[in-house]
Amino acid sequence: MGVSTSSQEKGMRERGIRVVTVDFPPVNALPVDGWYALADAVRAAGRDPATRCVVLAAEGRGFNAGVDIKELQARGPDALVGVNRGCFEAFSAVYECAVPVVAAVQGFCLGGGIGLVGNADVIVASEDASFGLPELDRGALGAATHLARLVPQHLMRALYFTSRTITAAELHAHGSVWAVVPRTELLDAALELAGEIAAKDGELLRLAKAAINGIDPVDVRRSYRFEQGFTFEASVSGVADRVRSSFGKGGS
Repeated sequence: MGVSTSSQEKGMRERGIRVVTVDFPPVNALPVDGWYALADAVRAAGRDPATRCVVLAAEGRGFNAGVDIKELQARGPDALVGVNRGCFEAFSAVYECAVPVVAAVQGFCLGGGIGLVGNADVIVASEDASFGLPELDRGALGAATHLARLVPQHLMRALYFTSRTITAAELHAHGSVWAVVPRTELLDAALELAGEIAAKDGELLRLAKAAINGIDPVDVRRSYRFEQGFTFEASVSGVADRVRSSFGKGGS
């Protein structure tokens, strides 16, 4: 359980590919320490001069279910501050990784998962993958910044306000998912794409990543930090606790 990094399979080390894998059963809802561990693993992989591409993957039924709600309820404000900072670090680590990041997504990708894949460079998804921000159902706000990188503005707003999900096939139609494959072929498909990227000159790839980030029309770090302020406001006003108290109980 936790976050691991591998480059041992299928000649990945020779090709400059590192796979960072998240495994927090049962649903990959990450605790505060998990977000920091993920950030550290991605940054470390990108700092390695031998790395040319990072694949971000997950074990289990789904890619990511966001933050650990139970930890928030148990620890209160300290956990909220911690998870805000941890998510910010993890999302930033993916975005700022010195080399391209390919996200391999299976099953559900919710909440903080959207922050990760929205900041990745390319997404490969399994046929059963679905993406969404159920934040309003969980007493939180945030990651609209990243959902807006996957779908057009009005669709982002509709998904955000309704907490509905969108399928991998639908995102593929919008051009934000590179490929949709059977779940059994997901990692192979992600590694194949990573191999194509990693075949480029390593120094030039790093320059290309920096150049592309530099021309982004939205500063994702600043806009996400702005969103987080409203999550904190919802918490101190009591709105977040009221909503979270009904989470998973059929409440509205």
